[in-house]
Amino acid sequence: MDRNSIKHTGILEQYLLGELSKDQQLEIEKILIEDNELREYYNDIERNFEKIAFENAITPPDTVKTRLLNKIDRTDKQVIPIQKSNTSSVLLAVAASISIFFMISSGWLYTQWQDSKNSMTIIEKETQNLNERIVTLEKNLNETNKWYNAINNPNTVKLILKGNQISPSSRAITYVNHEEKTVILNPKSLTKIDDDQTYQMWADVDGEMINMGIISSDNKMIAMKYIDNATSINITIEPKGGSDHPTVEKLIANVLL
Repeated sequence: MDRNSIKHTGILEQYLLGELSKDQQLEIEKILIEDNELREYYNDIERNFEKIAFENAITPPDTVKTRLLNKIDRTDKQVIPIQKSNTSSVLLAVAASISIFFMISSGWLYTQWQDSKNSMTIIEKETQNLNERIVTLEKNLNETNKWYNAINNPNTVKLILKGNQISPSSRAITYVNHEEKTVILNPKSLTKIDDDQTYQMWADVDGEMINMGIISSDNKMIAMKYIDNATSINITIEPKGGSDHPTVEKLIANVLL
């Protein structure tokens, strides 16, 4: 290997970190002994690694020192010679710094991932809520357009049912189209009654009251049943669920057709 290939392949860094085989280590050591310029280049790498290690070092808690001293006191005071190795110290410091760096990086990435995940969940929920609101608005708009077109049809007749002495404040509006055989009721102004009661609409055909349907209590526009040959429309108060025959004494409003 020549000097340039050694510099640019990263083999000196591998040697410093102990990643080479025994034969490769011996070969690099021989080259460093023989090549002063390459040896100085290697020393710069070693100093840079050492600088990085100390810049990123984290002071251990005081408890670590206390436990270590206690453990030493419990030994037989035997002194074990330790051969100083500048390279080993650097390698240990670098390894420790790299480990700490990855721990901090992993924790930060995990936190960012959790924050992103929570944000995505919130966005998805808000998007779902918005879509549901749009669907509801579209449904309400379509329904409103349907009622608007029906009551503004030239063949539609508007009839007002005013409350009698039983319910003088009640009032309802019905829209009858004999061409299309439709009846629409606006019950908004009917007086509120007990929960166990309901309003019911009837058509008078030759003196016979025919059921046109129960009037919903939500005060929205309602499509009622169209009855052929009816001479009047009537509203009574009936038990909850409606009746097969009208309770005549509780007739609260009627209008002639």
